[in-house]
Amino acid sequence: MDVFAHIADERRGLADLVSGLSTEQRTTPSLCAEWDVHHVVAHLVVPLEVGIPRFVLAMLAARGNFDRANVRMAREQGRRPFAELVEVLRRKADSRFTPPGAGPEAPLTDLLVHGLDIRRPLGLARDIPEERLRTSLEFVAAGGLDAEPTVRGLRFEADDVAWSSGSGPVMRGRAEALLLAMTGRGTALDELSGDGVATLRSRLA
Repeated sequence: MDVFAHIADERRGLADLVSGLSTEQRTTPSLCAEWDVHHVVAHLVVPLEVGIPRFVLAMLAARGNFDRANVRMAREQGRRPFAELVEVLRRKADSRFTPPGAGPEAPLTDLLVHGLDIRRPLGLARDIPEERLRTSLEFVAAGGLDAEPTVRGLRFEADDVAWSSGSGPVMRGRAEALLLAMTGRGTALDELSGDGVATLRSRLA
């Protein structure tokens, strides 16, 4: 599939969704630790607005820690008005930027996961296209988004799309719950079944 086309569609769809949120909804805590909805959107804008040289400087300031640099840049973008962030997300939806050493599966997965981080606390349901879910699940199962320590030695089986991966204790459930659990969102574990659930719960504790 044309992954970049799906990325652009995800950005536009998310922009349409969040553009109508109230102030209370924008300040709702997301599933992403320490970030509310506003700052999740700010994080998604970072690769569209911050060039590699500037991010390298942020990495240096964070002593080489990618996560700290990422949080710092998201906070910086988060000082902008919410409507401005939404407009960037929509206007630059066709951006083909990918992180160094990664393909388009990385930004697609980032969008899907953070879209769920936003939608679930707000009670906003959405059917994610199956091919996008499978692409992101495969990417994370292979260690993408630094998930290797989380997914190692487990088998994942989706019961709503045609996808499975790995070997070891099994975790079974809906694809979006698997994707959230595999990327460290412990709240999704209650939706899954199998011997692997206890293993992953202990890893995320």
